[in-house]
Amino acid sequence: MAVAAATPILGIHNLQPSVGGNELTRMETTSVQAAGVVCLSALKSATNSSCTTGKSVQFKLPKESSTKVLRSSRRSNEFVAEEEAPDPVTESQQESEASDSTAAAAQPEYIWMSNVEVKRTRPSSFNRRWSSKDISIAGFMTFMHTMCLLAPFTFSWSAVRLCVVLSFITGMFGITLSFHRNLSHKSFKLPKWLEYTFAYCGVQALQGDPLDWVSLHRYHHQYCDTEMDPHTPHEGFWHSHIGWLFDEKPIRRSLGHSNVGDMEKDDFYQFLHKTYIIHPVLLSLALYALGGAPYLVWGMAVRLVWVYHVTWFVNSASHVWGTQPWNTGDLSKNNWWVAMVAYGEGWHNNHHAFEYSARHGLKWWQLDPTWWTILGLGAIGLATKIKLPRPEHMKRLATKSS
Repeated sequence: MAVAAATPILGIHNLQPSVGGNELTRMETTSVQAAGVVCLSALKSATNSSCTTGKSVQFKLPKESSTKVLRSSRRSNEFVAEEEAPDPVTESQQESEASDSTAAAAQPEYIWMSNVEVKRTRPSSFNRRWSSKDISIAGFMTFMHTMCLLAPFTFSWSAVRLCVVLSFITGMFGITLSFHRNLSHKSFKLPKWLEYTFAYCGVQALQGDPLDWVSLHRYHHQYCDTEMDPHTPHEGFWHSHIGWLFDEKPIRRSLGHSNVGDMEKDDFYQFLHKTYIIHPVLLSLALYALGGAPYLVWGMAVRLVWVYHVTWFVNSASHVWGTQPWNTGDLSKNNWWVAMVAYGEGWHNNHHAFEYSARHGLKWWQLDPTWWTILGLGAIGLATKIKLPRPEHMKRLATKSS
């Protein structure tokens, strides 16, 4: 049997059977091209079968199917392969793995032996670009701590006594009494000559001039333990203790001096702000002239590092470990061992509850040498307008445990 040839191979034009039957309807070339690709193998098989049996074969696509194929072709101009149904086992495994990874990621991290959660909203000290100021501060701190290694080789009792005396003068008179309770919180009033004397002692602690120190501390109280707090323990204990010093951006934000208007117009504090670094340098030269290397190592390096860490423990340990007898809404804690080394500053929850109070150790057994000194100054008339917690304020903030 002769079968008419189909040309072109993907299109069929006027295909007629050689033996009887109705003539095939002419199909649109584009429709048949699309259908021809799918039916090509079936056409060959059917043709061979008809030749064998001697029967005529007719090929006709329903108009409805042709129309659907045509519309599909006009919309997309291509064939879309049918997607395979997802493997239910594989999909469930993926969901389980995703759930496990999410649970692991959601697992909170806490500072050791505390309920303080580490949230880390800033890059860590080791995962960010350091500014030149960050590097210079880190270099200075490294130098001071390295100098302390020379302490055993420069030991003398006179150098140790010098270290203790200067630690008391710069740490208690300078930082806790002057910078903190007097200048930052106005807990009491001193004659100007004595106020300036104590403030100058604070400059020799090398923690910044009075304007910078007070501005930073007031900023800490305003945004205590939030993302804005320069040394919040929510960034980790290392950050709250010392790491914050090496991150210039939050420090610069808190040193705008917009919160020290009561001090900024004072000529003496402006003088210390502009000449700050000169004064510790002069003290270093004087100590070396008086006692050589032992006085320089113990009177500067050992003394500074000790006062540094005592102050930093108030920022770190007193916001992590201890008790909270007052509802302050932050992480401040009363920490007895910090109070022992920080001249009473460790009763930190007391302080955050009553910032204006000159007394931090509110119980008779809460040692507070700074308060005793203020009390003594008041007894001889040098400290006036001494502020203490108001009874109604204490009643409002007291917790059940207190």
